[in-house]
Amino acid sequence: MELRSTTPPPMPRLPLLAWAVLLCGLCFCCCCCEGRFVVEKNSLKVTAPDALKDTYECAIGNFGVPQYGGTMVGVVAYPKANQKACKSFDEFDISYKAKPGSFPTFLLVDRGDCFFTKKAWNAQNAGVAAILVADDKDEPLITMDTPEESGRVDYLENITIASALITKSLGDRLRKAVDKGEMVNVNLDWRESLPHPDERVEYEFWTNSNDECGPKCDSQIDFVKSFKGPAQILEKKGYTQFTPHYITWYCPESFTLSKQCKSQCINHGRYCAPDPEQDFSKGYDGKDVVVQNLRQVCVYKVAKENEKPWLWWDYVTDFAIRCPMKKNKYTKECADGVIKSLGLDHKAVDKCIGDPDADKENPVLKAEQDAQIGKGARGDVTILPTLVINNRQYRGKLDKGAVLKALCAGFKETTEPAVCLTEDIQTNECLENNGGCWHDKAANISACKDTFRGRVCECPIVKGVKFVGDGYTHCEASGSGRCEINNGGCWKETRNGLTYSACTDGGCKCPDGFKGDGVHKCEDVDECKEKTACQCKECKCKNTWGSYECGCGGGGGLLYMKEHDTCISKEATAQVGWNFLWVVFFGLAAAGIVAYEVYKYRIRSYMDSEIRAIMAQYMPLDNQGEIHGHSHHIEL
Repeated sequence: MELRSTTPPPMPRLPLLAWAVLLCGLCFCCCCCEGRFVVEKNSLKVTAPDALKDTYECAIGNFGVPQYGGTMVGVVAYPKANQKACKSFDEFDISYKAKPGSFPTFLLVDRGDCFFTKKAWNAQNAGVAAILVADDKDEPLITMDTPEESGRVDYLENITIASALITKSLGDRLRKAVDKGEMVNVNLDWRESLPHPDERVEYEFWTNSNDECGPKCDSQIDFVKSFKGPAQILEKKGYTQFTPHYITWYCPESFTLSKQCKSQCINHGRYCAPDPEQDFSKGYDGKDVVVQNLRQVCVYKVAKENEKPWLWWDYVTDFAIRCPMKKNKYTKECADGVIKSLGLDHKAVDKCIGDPDADKENPVLKAEQDAQIGKGARGDVTILPTLVINNRQYRGKLDKGAVLKALCAGFKETTEPAVCLTEDIQTNECLENNGGCWHDKAANISACKDTFRGRVCECPIVKGVKFVGDGYTHCEASGSGRCEINNGGCWKETRNGLTYSACTDGGCKCPDGFKGDGVHKCEDVDECKEKTACQCKECKCKNTWGSYECGCGGGGGLLYMKEHDTCISKEATAQVGWNFLWVVFFGLAAAGIVAYEVYKYRIRSYMDSEIRAIMAQYMPLDNQGEIHGHSHHIEL
């Protein structure tokens, strides 16, 4: 007995005709059952033996923990007994527990006779790392699902191994190779199972406010409670965009007046949900669930309008604690109390909800029904709960760690938030041999960047300085400031308190007085030996590190002039010096005399002009005519 993913949630007890039509309404929100279910897949690469080398598709199971964003390498084993894995392998004294240094075991089992989840649980207890279920018929791949509520047992939540369904033809070939004693090496690859186009992950959670549907409802609220912390952090920092959704169906027009539709639907049969207890005579009705689902959508919308969409997680967890069906608090009054405690406007929420008794469409629930229809690579949403990440349906256990890994797989490489790079989520591949990337041990700078999928070799930016290169064999600092980081990777040495460096903004170049490549070495140039300095007849040369010292022979009567690389007599130098001083002195004296004469001439001219002006006011001068327009009066 097995279930496929197209199995919808249990329906209320209705007449046969109503059941059939309502089933269509639930799955596809229309009257024709033509929904589209997409089987989510990952890759299975066989690396040995040569006859089987190839890459194959396999379907991800809707349970366990798929390693989204990662890979697993193992060896295929096929049991000689219990080949359908419907019984515990302990009964057959078979164990696949890995020994130190050995490859993990991927157990190949046959389909049939028991639930897929039962096979996985027995395989996990036997010590395998993953289970491969071979189909028993030639058909397209299907999704291995969990059993109905009636067949549900505690072990479902404890399955942690990865699972995959493979085709019958591949199963036959793998089985044949194992039976022949060949070592079959397989690589399970989930790195491309989820799209990862950019630095933000968009995901949806299709859930339900009903808390009376047994283990499935319990697992949903347990997940919301445990995942609330990471979800809110990711949302607040802009790493994710989360949207909650709720499944409803509609009642056919011919049944809207029936007791079943009246108790399960609002807005005259347009939006319905199953009776929580599967009993119309007691407890809450399906329409109560629809209204509370609608209220949770509206809480999200109002919170989002207030730029706090993450409050949805607080509301759902608080509502589950404060307003459970079991305590008869699954009411509007209790819900309003939770809304007010979160600082949200309950009147705005009521306005969003509208009138459940109105004979017209509710725009919020109509949008929810439209969203159930698959778009692009995503299939129709028909199962509760369902997680959709970057428009792909998540397969696997609804568990905090497993879902966080799946979200991390949706980020573009090198853009993952820090939470995705913790030891609990993935292995840091840069810790071993620096991931095979370039590494400057002296400056402790590496080109290895850990990512959720592995690592990339990319030259870093350190303290604003960009390194350029291939990231594998070399990286060099470039631009201004490069010499501040490990001297730009150039030569540098200190001796006797003197430090010389080959680092420049343009690259590595040995400084004056040295020669070499500027990177690994710069050797002192012996200017004396190479005759590049101190070469005059009287000169006496002594080489130093990075420079030279030059003096003059001849008993100390000579002085070395570096600018002219020559030696001159100290007496001649002194004579030249005094002559120069006398020239300067007499020059300054002459300049002062000339300046004084000019000053006296200008003062005398100025005084003469002033005297003439004063005298002109009292008597005309011989050479001054009468000035028209002025009269002078002298009063005694």
